[in-house]
Amino acid sequence: MADVSGTELSEEKENEIELKKRQKRPWEEFHRSGKIGITPELPETLGFFDISAVKREQQEVSADPSLTRFICTELTRGYFLEHNEAKYTERRERVYTCMRIPKELEKLMIFGFFLCADAFLYIFTLLPLRVLLALLRLLTLPCCGFSGSRLLQPAQVCDMLKGLILVLCFSMMHYVDYSMMYHLIRGQSVIKLYIIYNMLEVADRLFSSFGQDILDALYWTATEPKERKRDSIGVIPHFFMAVFYVFLHSILIMVQASTLNVAFNSHNKSLLTIMMSNNFVEIKGSVFKKFEKNNLFQMSNSDIKERFTSYVLLLIVCLRNMEQFSWNPDHLWMLFPDVFMVVMSEVAVDIIKHAFITKFNDITADVYSEYRASLAFDLVSSRQKNAYTDYSDSVARRMGFIPLPLAVLLIRVVMSSVKVQGALSYTCVFLFYLGMVTLKVLNSIVLLGKSCVYVKRANMEDKLFERPPTAPSFPAKSPSKSDPRRCTKSSDSCPSTSEPQSDTEPPTASPLQEEEADEASDMNHRAPNKDLLEIDRFTICGNRID
Repeated sequence: MADVSGTELSEEKENEIELKKRQKRPWEEFHRSGKIGITPELPETLGFFDISAVKREQQEVSADPSLTRFICTELTRGYFLEHNEAKYTERRERVYTCMRIPKELEKLMIFGFFLCADAFLYIFTLLPLRVLLALLRLLTLPCCGFSGSRLLQPAQVCDMLKGLILVLCFSMMHYVDYSMMYHLIRGQSVIKLYIIYNMLEVADRLFSSFGQDILDALYWTATEPKERKRDSIGVIPHFFMAVFYVFLHSILIMVQASTLNVAFNSHNKSLLTIMMSNNFVEIKGSVFKKFEKNNLFQMSNSDIKERFTSYVLLLIVCLRNMEQFSWNPDHLWMLFPDVFMVVMSEVAVDIIKHAFITKFNDITADVYSEYRASLAFDLVSSRQKNAYTDYSDSVARRMGFIPLPLAVLLIRVVMSSVKVQGALSYTCVFLFYLGMVTLKVLNSIVLLGKSCVYVKRANMEDKLFERPPTAPSFPAKSPSKSDPRRCTKSSDSCPSTSEPQSDTEPPTASPLQEEEADEASDMNHRAPNKDLLEIDRFTICGNRID
């Protein structure tokens, strides 16, 4: 009995000691009971657990949930945004980028607009004078004597071809009746006109893409050195192809202008509203696509060209309407609201489209300054001694803007709308021409100065002195030992042909080496990050850059 009572006393003492330990270390109860899995982490102070926090946690667990307590918790709970500082900073930068897009985009658009205007004014002002100088050189050759291997310089040959194309297409456009086309289009329904206008926009882009290739092929065929082997069908077929293209493109733009004129003169303006809403459909087709920096550059150039072309079409519409109302200035104020709506819809669509494209593709607003510098580089490089193209042709390749068809149509409309009779009228025409020449010269000076500033800011001065490639590098036509005729005498990069050619076949590469070569070539083709100046200007017009 004594032993049993002793053991009971010892067990009671052990229970008291254990209870005291639990009171001193209450967190051990959570570890043993397994409730630590559903309990949040205990706060630590200098490496030790905070006992007061544990007691508050026990009171909250033991307290019964109530609606009042839930409402109090919802009203008093807090959070700290700095716990995810990077995320919110990125969101704020996106907002700032969208706010900067209208300013940066309009800077690019205004610069590109004046570039297109400069190339367009060149057709009416300096091109006739350059053609007269080339003709004067041809007429004075028998008197001055023939020296050199060329009758005319390559630039003069291109100017003569442009002048001939302009004169021939203008004479052919006289046989196209603008009034009959207008009434033919006006007799169609609204839905038909909407479909026709969309088809004309697509056709205009296709014509611009292929038309500049036709003109470049003509210029190169006419100025190619005679000592080289020519792989062409001749200058005359290329010339007739160019005339046929410019004539068809001029008729296409005339149909566009007639459709726009019908929309302006409709009573309920329903067609004009549908045509303006078509611009907003463009947002749906471009905003939700993946765009790289080069893709956005190509789309920006296309937007500049479309905006300038729409302004010229609006000018043609105003001229035709003013002629019908005997040049009454009151009718011009009636057309002004519709013209303002069309212009503002173009600007709004471009801003919204570019803002969301840059947002979805994480492109900064500074990229538009790079685009502006690239366009400025084209202008400055065309003034260099080693220039290989005229500036108007460079603008055509960059933006897809070909001024010849638009110039033919504008001359046709002006000649039919404005009657010139008497000496005073011819004097006014001459003064107007001098004013256009002055505007062209001033515009060129300002653009050249701005372009030099943009090129210097972008650190592109060294690229101005790099010589352009003399010939395209095609693998199938590259010079090799088996074809020594491709190598010129002045070329130092051609391989030596003094070694005897072996009759045996060259050793074939192993399949592993061929596979590695194919992978390397694929990686070269897939490289998306290209310098904007490394993109071929002869293929950018109308093509999507991947």
